[in-house]
Amino acid sequence: MKSAVPSDLESYLAQNDARIHDELFEFLRIPSVSARSEHNADTARAAEWLRQSLEKAGMTARIHPTSGHPIVVGEWRGAPGAPTALVYGHYDVQPAEPLDLWTSPPFEPTVRDGKIYGRGSVDDKGQLFLHVKALEAHLATRKTLPLNIVLIAEGEEEVGSANLERFISENEELLKADVAVISDSAMFAPGQPSILSSLRGLAYFQIDVQGPICDLHSGSYGGAVVNPAMALARILSTMHDENGHIAIDGFYDKVRVWEPRILEQMRKLPFDEEDFRKDIGVSKLGGEKGYSVLEQLWARPTCEVNGLFSGYTDEGAKTVLPAKAMAKVSCRLVPDQDPAEIEKLLDAHLMRVAPEGVTVTVTHLHGGRPWRAELDGPVYDAARRALKSAFERDAVIVGEGGSIPVVGDFERILGTPVLLVGFGLPGENAHAPDEWISEENFRKGMSAMAVLWDEYGRNGKP
Repeated sequence: MKSAVPSDLESYLAQNDARIHDELFEFLRIPSVSARSEHNADTARAAEWLRQSLEKAGMTARIHPTSGHPIVVGEWRGAPGAPTALVYGHYDVQPAEPLDLWTSPPFEPTVRDGKIYGRGSVDDKGQLFLHVKALEAHLATRKTLPLNIVLIAEGEEEVGSANLERFISENEELLKADVAVISDSAMFAPGQPSILSSLRGLAYFQIDVQGPICDLHSGSYGGAVVNPAMALARILSTMHDENGHIAIDGFYDKVRVWEPRILEQMRKLPFDEEDFRKDIGVSKLGGEKGYSVLEQLWARPTCEVNGLFSGYTDEGAKTVLPAKAMAKVSCRLVPDQDPAEIEKLLDAHLMRVAPEGVTVTVTHLHGGRPWRAELDGPVYDAARRALKSAFERDAVIVGEGGSIPVVGDFERILGTPVLLVGFGLPGENAHAPDEWISEENFRKGMSAMAVLWDEYGRNGKP
């Protein structure tokens, strides 16, 4: 079947494929690890590299300093009266450790079996870079674009985007657009283009339980003193009932029910729960009873323990009654739950169930709102046509269990609807050793995004 991608764009991308790969590999070689201060110079170098890449593609670009890592903004505004699209991505990456689990060095990109391996290949340098090259294809072949483009890339996504919300608020005119497009997610399956319809939000806590002033001899004091580790275990056990439902009063009050047509589409996706179980290596799946795995992952909220610490944990035995215990707990939220409201509900629950003899303190560490798209309008129609032109299959609608806080910022601050269309794949090891992106998806992603600008520029309204 002949590709539906316009021949001039398709030819340009094919003829420049080797150079585009070389440039991507240059980008991936920069260890822009935002979480490590020893890489601050590398992160700044990645920002400058991206600025130059945008200039070479035919856009104007500048670096905006922040109190942390810089933000890069590229612009092309040569289509007065046409729509404006805002493209978002991030150039920072996760730490590569443990290094010994990488088959090839994390910052020396390598192609094996049709996969580009390297830290940042899929999250998010590869997906950000394919947007740059799609824009370049238009500007190199046609000397113009059918719409106006603003591209914003931050260097702090992997550490919580501390400066991004403020930057958006202070630069509304610069970033004002008719739609925002983000590629920082995955397709449902190989060869199956996908449009992301929802993200879960987040409320993240640390629970500290303090007992005696110091660790005590468990023989001399055990049985007479409330053990903080046992107290914490009892507290955590109250968060769910026997059916996996969250037992915090009021937790589900704001949960919005999904439309039946979307749930029906979800049920028709080729998802095998038994294969899912085997892939993650567990003997049985759990979670909230009465819902499928995809509903549990995309449409239902959670309350999970992310970390535990108490007492003696080194080799051998040390019979102590610990003075304190700590748990990290996160709640994934769905529309229309509010992180601030969930914080209050959890506080009230913990104070109610905390046993006497210990002091319980809750620290609220991070929060983000959930998001759901309506999936109607010119940009979503354009995305369906663009994805089909590149992948030769209709796109499916999927959800995502994780969070991308900037989505809510764009809608809340700028009033801009968001299109989420990613080109990663399940199992691509984002945040883990041997991270990769499919070469085929990288190439088809460039083609799809190049067509998107044609389709939306022709049919969108400013």
